[in-house]
Amino acid sequence: MKQSKGPLILHAIFWTIIVMLIVGLNIFDTSIHTAKDYFISYIAYGIINISIFYINYIFLIPELIKKRKKYFIYVLAFLILIAVAVVAKTAIAVLYPDDVLTNVSAKGKRMEIPVHSFVIMVTFLSGFFLICSCIIKFTIDWFASERIQRNLESERREMELQFLKSQLNPHFLFNSLNNIYSLAYQKSDKTADAIMKLSEIMRYMIYESNTPTVALSKEVDYLTSYIELQKIRFKDGAYIELTLNGEIDNQKIVPLMLISFVENAFKHGVVTDPAEPVRINIIANQKILHFSVINKKNQQNKDAQGGVGLTNVERRLQLVYPDRYKLNVVNSATHYTCELMIDI
Repeated sequence: MKQSKGPLILHAIFWTIIVMLIVGLNIFDTSIHTAKDYFISYIAYGIINISIFYINYIFLIPELIKKRKKYFIYVLAFLILIAVAVVAKTAIAVLYPDDVLTNVSAKGKRMEIPVHSFVIMVTFLSGFFLICSCIIKFTIDWFASERIQRNLESERREMELQFLKSQLNPHFLFNSLNNIYSLAYQKSDKTADAIMKLSEIMRYMIYESNTPTVALSKEVDYLTSYIELQKIRFKDGAYIELTLNGEIDNQKIVPLMLISFVENAFKHGVVTDPAEPVRINIIANQKILHFSVINKKNQQNKDAQGGVGLTNVERRLQLVYPDRYKLNVVNSATHYTCELMIDI
């Protein structure tokens, strides 16, 4: 897995700021310093500060807090680490008092720094580096955790969408094969045309719909092919009014999102009444898709499995268009109406 460059950048920014502060303080410092003084103050003490920073960052926090949840032991180790740093820095200062505990002004005036004042100063300074280590560590871990959670959520959503889509295809295929079986059983001349239409539809479902979005025009072509396939099996004719308005060619939509509404109209509605045809309206304007299906109800159709497709498509809407769709289903005594609006 590719590692994020965020932690490295954050560490680089922190140490750059520290170096800039040191340089800034030296610019305004009027004291006289020797090469030995600079070596002790910035190299020796710098190594100690960097060491306690990364001991805390790499070992104490991951082992005692993240892994073992030993908070009391961590606090104790935190204090011990400060004490060790203070002892080391004080020992160096005592060994080289002229370089560490003595300041000489530009006028040659000497000022001694008491040992106890030096101990207090390096205690706060060591604590500062350890606290910064904690802040950077917890910040990086928090962002890493958030990134992992987002990736897991994205993978979960993708798996669920694929599962829902895998349910949709067999559901449609099952119904279509039933229709073609009826035609074949009746030795209808329309059987070959029905198989050809089904072949075209399955080509779209298998090959062209394997992308996050497709052109709305292709989805409309798919719906049209489905309607033509369904019309073949009705001896007395099927009456469907498909109305298209707006920017159909310039919009995109998640594939196979509309088919279940049309499929249910054929399966549970009356499609052979010329006075009340199934009305399908598609309007696409300014990135808003308005889709509606209105059909007269078949009072004799009591198929309890008819809701599988709509349950499926509503869950897909929740996953791919969260807070960007509105679905209104009206189930009156005589008619069934589905209205869907999507911000695409």
